[in-house]
Amino acid sequence: MFTQTDYSGSRLDQYKMLSKQLDALLEGEKNNIANLSNASSLLNQFLERTNWVGFYLIEDGELVLGPFQGLPACVRIPVGKGVCGTAVADKKTMLIEDVQAFPGHIACDAASRSEIVIPLMKEDQVIGVLDIDSPELSRFTEEDQQGLELFTEVLMKHL
Repeated sequence: MFTQTDYSGSRLDQYKMLSKQLDALLEGEKNNIANLSNASSLLNQFLERTNWVGFYLIEDGELVLGPFQGLPACVRIPVGKGVCGTAVADKKTMLIEDVQAFPGHIACDAASRSEIVIPLMKEDQVIGVLDIDSPELSRFTEEDQQGLELFTEVLMKHL
């Protein structure tokens, strides 16, 4: 059973606790949709000042909407397009301070101002992305990036 935790210490310490919580939450469950759903929910309750937290998964060479928390979203994103598609093409995390300044940004929610996208890697292949949007400029830091990359590493043990 899930119980909410008091997160204390540095921001990175908080992300480490969150990742341990994720590992325990997903332990023994093999269904990817269930695990991604709980991961997006856990992140949504942990993160402040965000308006969308979720996953896109590679299907037939493009990103397709997966489990998420937030307003309805774009269903399909071509690889190489927008922040999510670029993260897949480059196989690297994209930390975007101002999405309106990102060439080719795909605006699924006009309220989004900053974004972080972390590729989900399995055997050196991208299988999807974790996408988080905020209505604030420069919401995400390098510390958030490190913490979210740790979170996705733990998540990938369960996918």
